[in-house]
Amino acid sequence: MRRVLPVAGLLGLLLATPALADVPSFSISLKNNQFMPSEVQIPAGAKVKLVVRNENQTASEFESNQLHREKVVGPGQEIIVFVGPLDPGSYEFFDDFHPQTRGHLVVK
Repeated sequence: MRRVLPVAGLLGLLLATPALADVPSFSISLKNNQFMPSEVQIPAGAKVKLVVRNENQTASEFESNQLHREKVVGPGQEIIVFVGPLDPGSYEFFDDFHPQTRGHLVVK
């Protein structure tokens, strides 16, 4: 039984990997302490992948209280944040290191 569990877990991971390839991806850059674009439209009811690249010279953060996400992204680095499925609406995200830096996911 002990050998079956690791094999079953590995099999489940291998089967789930192609499903992640079908997840829509959206890119967001941080440049001059601004999100670009500052408004990202994503489909309602779908899991999506946000690729956040920091082009600033200092660390930045992708944070959203509404989405329950918080990740630091170093200068010249990128992070991946999965969100959803979400109901239609507007969801704010911000850079806690630079409070004026804000953006929105618009879910339609």
